Amino acid sequence: ADFVKIQTYEADDMLVNKNFMIKKGLWKNQNLWKLYQKAKTPYAWHYDAFKIAKKEKIELFSTPFSVKALKFVKQFKPKLYKISSFELTDYNLINEIAKLKKPIIISTGMANLKEINGALKIIRKWHNKIILMYCVSSYPTKLEEVNFKKISLIKNNTNISNVGFSDHTIGNSAAIASISNGVR
Repeated sequence: ADFVKIQTYEADDMLVNKNFMIKKGLWKNQNLWKLYQKAKTPYAWHYDAFKIAKKEKIELFSTPFSVKALKFVKQFKPKLYKISSFELTDYNLINEIAKLKKPIIISTGMANLKEINGALKIIRKWHNKIILMYCVSSYPTKLEEVNFKKISLIKNNTNISNVGFSDHTIGNSAAIASISNGVR
């Protein structure tokens, strides 16, 4: 791999209500805070992860889910950052990331065009090093939920030509199909 992306958060960064129960889907009847707590990349692991990545000449970067997480991960001096579609309306976080003037990858799965353009407006105050990722925020994504027409919709409504595909489907069919649908 040339690049590896991790997520930087603590469960408290993600939720206010520690008792929120998931009502349907893959994690039905599970406590969301406990899932985030279990799924996180512990802050302590970041030290070894960045050390190993540097040794192996792999660019390791992160999706910070809060300003607190961003402040932590900045010490490792990643060359780029990713913004989760879940955080696309956290304009304070976006501004803090954009101020670093490093390339930003933005996932669009949970966002509409107005929200995407709101984030882009903030980032463009600082720089234009932006890649958008079309994705469907369901895990796993069913193939019939993928709509590659949204790639051209995103390109045409944001003036961003670098649009990729963040794939949550099982297998590689959607990823392969995305190439003929204009992803970069």
